[in-house]
Amino acid sequence: MAKHPLFDKTNIDIAWCPGCGNFGILESIKQALDELSIKPTQLVVVSGIGQAPKTPHYFNTHMFNGLHGRALPVATGVKIANPNLLVIAEGGDGDMYGEGGNHFLHTIRRNINIVHIVHNNMVYGLTKGQASPTSEIGFKTSIQTEGVIAEPLNPIAIAIAQDASFVARAYIGDMEKTKDTIKAAIQHEGYALVDIFQPCIAFNKVNTYQWFKERTYYLPSDHNRADRVSAFSKAIEKDKLPLGIFYQKKVDSFEKKQKIYQVSWEPLYQRHHDLGKLKKLIEEK
Repeated sequence: MAKHPLFDKTNIDIAWCPGCGNFGILESIKQALDELSIKPTQLVVVSGIGQAPKTPHYFNTHMFNGLHGRALPVATGVKIANPNLLVIAEGGDGDMYGEGGNHFLHTIRRNINIVHIVHNNMVYGLTKGQASPTSEIGFKTSIQTEGVIAEPLNPIAIAIAQDASFVARAYIGDMEKTKDTIKAAIQHEGYALVDIFQPCIAFNKVNTYQWFKERTYYLPSDHNRADRVSAFSKAIEKDKLPLGIFYQKKVDSFEKKQKIYQVSWEPLYQRHHDLGKLKKLIEEK
């Protein structure tokens, strides 16, 4: 792995299995931040609960580790309070699409200017291998002993159907392309989903590195990111799963629509608060 002096931590105990795809995602994020000259003081990484949400513990930055599935509302609050920060919400497919599925939908609606990175290994890793929302039909676990019978959630199709302003998918077996996709998401203004296929070598013996290599392909160079219908048709493909930026549109972010930031871009903590007016308002109500 390359050295990243601004973001690397030393003498830390990383609680991931050797060979876990999380290592590649951590490295790809660091590379993207370095290449975009982002400083640790400019960044906040918000996560929930799980193996993937441990990521912000393993590099030098501001971070908030919250409740299971609740990274997105916290990230929204951070961005609204200080729109000058780069805010990344990251976690696993169970954390973000299961416990946090409702927040996923409403964050898309708001189009808050954050990067949403999801480690998608199609299994729950922290709690030892039960099926996740993205597990395929027939996937057997110690809980789903007869195999999964529910249709897997398709986050790419959902995001495009909800008209998210940036929707992408990557595979950590190709770290260079993953890094480039994360960079594009950071540079996008508005909500940006990056769903990353990341094999779990301990609890998912089906969706392996080889499985993803054989069943993914990159969207062609002439793919029109502005064509929502075309993007959706790619999102629901099943025989082979496309990688790349499916859909992107330019629209004002949530914070730009707020009256307080139409007057001034000054973060809330730097503004003067008239406590007398606030006291009077409270007493009147």
